[in-house]
Amino acid sequence: MEFIDLKANVRTGRKKGPSRRLRTAGKIPAVLYGPGAETLALSIDTADLEKAVKNRSGSQVFLKLVIDNAEGQQKTAMIKDLQVHPVSRDMIHADFYEIAMDRKIRATAPVTVTGKSIGVENGGMVQIIRRELEVLCYPNQMPEEIVIDITDLDMGDSIHIQDIPVEEGIEFPHDVNFTVLTILSGRPEEVGEGEEALGEETEASDQTVEEA
Repeated sequence: MEFIDLKANVRTGRKKGPSRRLRTAGKIPAVLYGPGAETLALSIDTADLEKAVKNRSGSQVFLKLVIDNAEGQQKTAMIKDLQVHPVSRDMIHADFYEIAMDRKIRATAPVTVTGKSIGVENGGMVQIIRRELEVLCYPNQMPEEIVIDITDLDMGDSIHIQDIPVEEGIEFPHDVNFTVLTILSGRPEEVGEGEEALGEETEASDQTVEEA
């Protein structure tokens, strides 16, 4: 796991006027919070944050916030929420969640598939029901993705959460053994609304994080 350095400044004004001035100057307002810590109001260079998000190695960004005007503090954090303008899609606010390497976090990791199943070879389709899965682990164990091998699956076969192997120390904090994906035998128009049927390729989705 790699932490990306990101410079931040402590800010005092939290009203709309100061926030607009920050954005005009190429910065965005942000907050840093976490368990047992006082919420800290920050400003971040927009270009630096865009670069950090763009250059991430996985779906989640781990940050080392280097905070000026706060006695040179450094905080390890993850992006909890990133607000963008609905029209311009420019970043307008960021929430950072402070983490500790010795405390487990709950996070969601994207699901990807590998292999070409027997069912797909025979004309079926992969239907991914859960595009991401919640995991419980220490920050340095956070998987970039949950890879599921579908090679041996025939039409009508499914993978449930309890069928997925994970490395030691990583858990799926689930109460129900729900279905993650299945191999459909029907045509694309037979897939229900809001569900997704795929052939050989899938796309990953972003994850969100909170402390356990």
